[in-house]
Amino acid sequence: MAVHSGLLEGCVVLHLQSSGYAPNEQPTERSQLALTFVRPGELRQAKWEEFDLEAGMWEVPAERMKMRVPHLVPLSPQTLATLEQLRELTGNTELLFPGRSNIRKPISDNTWRQALHAMGYKVTAHGFRATASTLLNEMGYRADAIERQLSHGERNKVRAAYNRAEYLEERREMMNHWGGYLAALENGQKVVPIHHKKQQAS
Repeated sequence: MAVHSGLLEGCVVLHLQSSGYAPNEQPTERSQLALTFVRPGELRQAKWEEFDLEAGMWEVPAERMKMRVPHLVPLSPQTLATLEQLRELTGNTELLFPGRSNIRKPISDNTWRQALHAMGYKVTAHGFRATASTLLNEMGYRADAIERQLSHGERNKVRAAYNRAEYLEERREMMNHWGGYLAALENGQKVVPIHHKKQQAS
């Protein structure tokens, strides 16, 4: 765990912290990256129409996915809370994170790195994915469910599209636990990861 402590601390600081962030961005940009651990480009270009807040689900369209198939992201209560905050700021635009000079275009790709570096964290936005993967594996979640949530693996587009909801209930529980884990750390609580009992493959 100590190996990842610096990056984990970065996740915690970026998670819903409303002070000390770079003036040209909103803290929710960084908290969403930590909470959902999607690829930076998938979040940077996200549109409000992709989110079903009542169902607690985000469907990333195929054209923004590396494997070119849609991807489902269950939204934890913490993620939904940050989205509600963000909606007050950008809910009248198409994009979650519109650019400052042109609201029809998303924020720049460099924004993520600049924000982290400005806070003293020499990590990339992709580091959130590696941290989440490592910690969720240590918590005992099945590798198959973690990999599916990371949208890794299946290269057959037809099969991948069919399997996009694979392990969905387990993934929803996992994402809820992850959101609660980050929230507890953010609040200064000493958290001992719960070792989730791995489900048997069906």
